[in-house]
Amino acid sequence: MARVDYHAALDQADDASEGRRAMKLMAEFEEQGAGWLWEADRRGRITYMSAKVADALTACAADDAQEGGEPAATAVVGSLLTDIFRMDSDQPGTERTLAFHISSRTSFSDYSVCAACDSSAERWWSISGRPVIDEIGRFQGFIGSGSDLTEQRRAEAEINRLALFDGLTGLANRQRMRLSLDKTLAQKAGPYRPTALFLMDLDRFKAVNDTLGHQAGDLLLKQVAQRLQRVVGDTGLVGRLGGDEFQLVVPGIDDRDTLGTLSRELIDAISQPYFISGASVSIGCSIGIALTPQHGRDSETLVRNADLALYAAKADGRGVHRFYSDEMLAGAKSRKQLEDDLRAAVSEGSFHLCYQPVVSTNTTRIVGYEALIRWKHPTRGMVSPADFIPIAEECGLIEAIGTWVLRTACAAAARWPADVRVAVNVSPIQFANPALPSLVTSALAQSGLSANRLELEITEGVFLDETASSDQMFKALKGIGVRLALDDFGTGYSSLGYLRTAPFDKIKIDQSFVKGAAEPGNRNAAIIKAIVMLADTLGMETTAEGVELQDEIELVRDLGCSHIQGYVYGRPVPAEEVLLQLGVDAGVATAAGFKTSRAPRVRMLRSARVTIDGATADIRIRDISTSGAMIDGLSIRGDAVGIMLAIELVENQRVGARICWARDGKAGIAFDHPIDLEHLGPPPASRGLRRTG
Repeated sequence: MARVDYHAALDQADDASEGRRAMKLMAEFEEQGAGWLWEADRRGRITYMSAKVADALTACAADDAQEGGEPAATAVVGSLLTDIFRMDSDQPGTERTLAFHISSRTSFSDYSVCAACDSSAERWWSISGRPVIDEIGRFQGFIGSGSDLTEQRRAEAEINRLALFDGLTGLANRQRMRLSLDKTLAQKAGPYRPTALFLMDLDRFKAVNDTLGHQAGDLLLKQVAQRLQRVVGDTGLVGRLGGDEFQLVVPGIDDRDTLGTLSRELIDAISQPYFISGASVSIGCSIGIALTPQHGRDSETLVRNADLALYAAKADGRGVHRFYSDEMLAGAKSRKQLEDDLRAAVSEGSFHLCYQPVVSTNTTRIVGYEALIRWKHPTRGMVSPADFIPIAEECGLIEAIGTWVLRTACAAAARWPADVRVAVNVSPIQFANPALPSLVTSALAQSGLSANRLELEITEGVFLDETASSDQMFKALKGIGVRLALDDFGTGYSSLGYLRTAPFDKIKIDQSFVKGAAEPGNRNAAIIKAIVMLADTLGMETTAEGVELQDEIELVRDLGCSHIQGYVYGRPVPAEEVLLQLGVDAGVATAAGFKTSRAPRVRMLRSARVTIDGATADIRIRDISTSGAMIDGLSIRGDAVGIMLAIELVENQRVGARICWARDGKAGIAFDHPIDLEHLGPPPASRGLRRTG
């Protein structure tokens, strides 16, 4: 018995030691770790809970009572587990509640809970529990553990925020906007609610980044976001897609007048000046709008159509809004097809060059040619460069096309007389390429053409983003020895300041100033004279483009232009015909076409009366302008040129005129004084046809 008692004492001491060790480890676990323990009786009332969680729950209950909330138990021990914890029902796997598990005496694991008194849910825990059964199978209560989820939940919330919100402006990002649009469009019950989608793009934002830096650009985007939210308010959801692109979803509205008013308010708000980094900044905004269901019932179609509307708004001058129309999609498809055909044309070499002569006003000799690209499409026929060059610039094909034009033109000019130059157009995209001087040097070397016989024509577009790289490019090109011409002068967006430093050899006067310059009262002649005087002062030549009439030759010569280019001296011709032109009369050009300018004519078929020497006849007007008309139905014996007549264009109102030519029953007449075509009323009533003899 003594030995039995001795061993029993040893076992009891070991058990006590293990118990003390377990208590010590549990205390260390509760004190240092993120975990905690709890115990409940058969009714689900807490009999034990780790001190740090019990203290947090007690403090929460006290705060809730102090703020005027429902009274809560200040003692955790003795409280029901379901009274002190509230489950997160949004978490997956929480279809069954804590009350269910307590009543059914079943285990549960990793339930997310917060204090029932915590309305803001600032503290979260993960709780697990299992029923306790004694040796004879009787249920004794629950025992379980938990861990702190607060930091994990905060990290997850931050990850979700970063995933759904723009980090710079705080607006919804692309993903959240897409989810919101999908949810808005997915209407499964009730009457269909229309939705409007706005796509907004800032105008002139790039200039802010380039001049003030990206930090200033970020500050500007934040202010833009604030203005957008102020204007939209609760009407819809505003988001930033990236860069300077924003989106707005407006549910429940499809009235175009209402949406148009909202668009104008947005544009006006964004267009107001900003003050950033001590500078006043002004930008603009263009908006494209698509409506559901008429413009699409799914988000992908709606976004595409809003983007097409935004493209149309930009094309119409920016700072405006446009609604989507089916014509926009048809135009986009045609444009996409033209882009695909253009890529095929580049790879297959389907382009060819034509050359238009440039004539000296003093000697009328051909001193150069401008190389003009032509594309004969297999089904469309001849496609204008005005149609395919912008597409080539947008889709990245202009570099390849420009290099081919440069090499081909240099090779052709190398076969011409040594005093005849060739001019090649250079787009702003090519000019911005640092490799341009190397490409020019290579083309000259391969063709053997002298550098001073190559003239690069550059538009004012290269000065829109004037930087130090532009000056370096000018120096590099002049270092090669090529000539530089400023093309389409007067039609760009830049000031005259760049002429102080840009080393141009020639200014090309745009044809819009030449057309109509010889007509009485037209102010274009004064503009041409001012440009010529400016060029002469800067030591530059001048070329008048688009000269089509022979009297314009005399005009631009008298105004001092050094060169003429236009149909009056010849249309663009293939390379084979250039040598033929240069071989005729030692390259002296012969003027062709109309000799005098005449006002634009309007085609019509209109009855009128003419009176010649007291005799009256009914005639028909075939076309008319402010200065004259072509008529038929008039028969005059002998030479009719110079005969004076009176024509009744409006009832009881006659205009004096003279016959300039007459043949085959038709005649051209010139009015004594210009008439206003807008004042022409209905034609006089016919009184029977009478012809003068």
